[in-house]
Amino acid sequence: MTRLTVAQAVVRFLAAQWSERDGVERRFFGGCFGIFGHGNVAGLGQALATGGDDLPYYLARNEQAMVHTAAAYARTANRLATLACTTSIGPGATNMITGAAGATVNRLPVLLLPGDVFSTRAANPVLQELEDPRSYDVSVNDCFRPVSRYWDRINRPEQLPSALTAAVRVLTDPVETGAVTLALPQDVQAEAYDWPEELFARRVWHVPRPRPERAALARAAELIRSAARPLIIAGGGTIYSEATAELAAFAEAHGIPVAETQAGKGSLPHGHPLAMGAVGATGTTAANALAREADVIIGIGTRYSDFTTASRSLFAADAKFVNVNITAFDAAKLSGLHLVADARECLTDLAAACAGRRSDDAYRARAAELSRDWDASVDRAYALDSSPLSQAAIIGAVNAAAGADGVVVCAAGSMPGDLHKLWRPSGPGGYHVEYGNSCMGYEIAGGVGVKMAAPEREVFVLVGDGSYLMMAQELVTAVAEGVKLVVVLVDNSGFASIGRLSESVGARRLGTSYRSRTGGPLPVDLAANAASLGAAVLRPESPADLRKALEAARSSTETTVVYVRTDPMADDAPSSQAWWDVPVAAVGAAAERAAYEEAKRSQRPHLSPPS
Repeated sequence: MTRLTVAQAVVRFLAAQWSERDGVERRFFGGCFGIFGHGNVAGLGQALATGGDDLPYYLARNEQAMVHTAAAYARTANRLATLACTTSIGPGATNMITGAAGATVNRLPVLLLPGDVFSTRAANPVLQELEDPRSYDVSVNDCFRPVSRYWDRINRPEQLPSALTAAVRVLTDPVETGAVTLALPQDVQAEAYDWPEELFARRVWHVPRPRPERAALARAAELIRSAARPLIIAGGGTIYSEATAELAAFAEAHGIPVAETQAGKGSLPHGHPLAMGAVGATGTTAANALAREADVIIGIGTRYSDFTTASRSLFAADAKFVNVNITAFDAAKLSGLHLVADARECLTDLAAACAGRRSDDAYRARAAELSRDWDASVDRAYALDSSPLSQAAIIGAVNAAAGADGVVVCAAGSMPGDLHKLWRPSGPGGYHVEYGNSCMGYEIAGGVGVKMAAPEREVFVLVGDGSYLMMAQELVTAVAEGVKLVVVLVDNSGFASIGRLSESVGARRLGTSYRSRTGGPLPVDLAANAASLGAAVLRPESPADLRKALEAARSSTETTVVYVRTDPMADDAPSSQAWWDVPVAAVGAAAERAAYEEAKRSQRPHLSPPS
């Protein structure tokens, strides 16, 4: 038996957890971020301070941000590793809820260890205690329940072993994964207990690669062989499964074009003859044209978000779906014929089952022509030379600077849509856009997580002024930890994406620009702010200056912010020619409502069975 406090036992257990897939083992927890208060400093704080180097500690500047960092780390590691995050009870804990929601929406493992109020209730009410008259067993940590895939509160030391093993089981299960919350009352954290030694033994969690059920595979192969105009939609599961080589082989063998979701972008490199690029509301005209004509859509590792399906207006009413997904929940969407399996294993089996099937020359030629036309549109957008700089030209310059080894990181606003359409990926792992929860403030914190998980790659963070002002302080974390980023700060004096959207729904850009009450510009210098947070700052004003600044930032060993201004009214990226469902007021916006009702007629339920 080993006598330790509950918090010390948590730290020692986490340090002993490993994941394994395809014979490769890696430490599952790369460290623990923490912001300490009275609810966790004497417990987890003391345990981390004395626990050795197997679970290194990192200081974040915002609790929400450190969960974003953990999620980005997990995504970069293809969900085979993550970070833990600890806070005190109260606002520290509730600040993590948004990050937890993002991780769960995006199917990414993060472990949250918020402190909690006293289990003994000896001095109720304590500081930051939520007094709920229905029960003394309620605290703000109960808010994590709906955004966590597993949630528990440790009121007794004896409860800890089963809770810890359940937590890591969920985190390492690609079907169940998401945010996991273990609420730790502050008095229990400090309580000593005699633990069995086997709790701290090196434990390897084997990440499975389930193969498809044979009868389902046969049905799917029959449907694919019957297709005249099939289209593959590659989602994030393709990359997490490390199935990109199998995807390319399958697409090439059967002559099937490939479109990509936000999470799946990079499944095929730009320039591959079957790569059609992004699909959906922020898609390319090439992918969307094929999606409208497709008779069979093969979804691989996608959850079919409304952006991917253009709010269910993109695909033909009689289109059939074959859905490959590790989770039955996602595989069954759009009435698809579902193959519940690992993407890599399923593609291998599906390739054999579809042997001999190949799209005709005319269909492949049409796909190639559509792709060439879209490439020409991107060339024109990347070459725009204006003052202020166009957002498309900025993306083009960053795309060139990133090269084959760079990673672009972005989240909410207008840039993710433009990136999805325009960015030319060199392969998996180079495109990292959080769009499942579309969370402003993710960018810099996410960039820290990407760089921590892949220190050998150059990380380019694209962030708008709106997102920057919500969570700029993680620049300090990057500087303090020596995590070098290139942050491209795009200032358009407001919210460009919502500004344009507001016009289409009759809201007239209300609340979408940073102006003073008198109508003039605000006396705010975001570049100076970045410098005050410890970053080097460059201020290019022309495309040539921007290219030089990006090269200098890439070559530097310190975190550098490249500050550029754009026109908030410009919409310089080519259109996806697809729709996104945002309801319009039935009174007071007649023209906009009429256009909305016309677009709604294109929505389809996709309820027909696949065979």
